[in-house]
Amino acid sequence: MADDDDMNLDGDSSSAAPEKKGGLGGLLSGVLKWIIIAVAAVIVIVVVVIVTMKIAGKNSSQVTAIPQSEEYVSGQREVYDWYTSLGVIQTTTSDDPPATVRVDIALGYKKDDKATSTEITQRTVELRSYLRRYFNGKTAAEIRSANNEDSLQNEIKNGINDKILSSSRIRDVRFLQKDVIVQN
Repeated sequence: MADDDDMNLDGDSSSAAPEKKGGLGGLLSGVLKWIIIAVAAVIVIVVVVIVTMKIAGKNSSQVTAIPQSEEYVSGQREVYDWYTSLGVIQTTTSDDPPATVRVDIALGYKKDDKATSTEITQRTVELRSYLRRYFNGKTAAEIRSANNEDSLQNEIKNGINDKILSSSRIRDVRFLQKDVIVQN
C-alpha cells in the first residue's frame, strides 16, 4: 500500500504540480525588465547622438570669432587720461599759396599710466616738431574736411606710437582746436 500513497489515486493534486507564482513578485520583475530596457534604449540614443554630433562637427567649417574693437570688449568705452600740454601748433600747409594751420591736440593714454605720461612729457619737443611736419605735409582741404578728421587722428596716433614713443603707447588723439586760414 505504500505504492498507493505515491500514486495519489484520490485526485488530490495539491502536492503533485508546483504552484505558479503570481501577484506582487511577478509584477515587480516585469516592471524591472521594462525599466532596464528603457534605460538601455536611452543610453543607446545618447551615444548615437554624441557620435553623430562629433562626426558632423568635424565636417563643418569652424565658426570664427568676430573681431571687436577693444573699446567695446567690456561693454563700455575705456576711460583715458589726456595730455593737453602740447600747446597750439602753428604751421603752413603744402598748398600753393600755403594756408596757415593752428591745431591744439590732446593725447589719450591708458588711465593711471604714469610711464606714458612721463614719456610724453619728456618728448614734448619731439612731439611738437613731428606735428608741425605732419601738418606741413598736408593740404588745407585734407585738414579742413570733417570726413577726414578720423583718418588724421589715426595717422597722428600711429605716427607718434611708431616714430616718437618707445616704451609706451597713446590710445587716442583728439583735436581741441583745428583752424585752417587760407590766404587770398
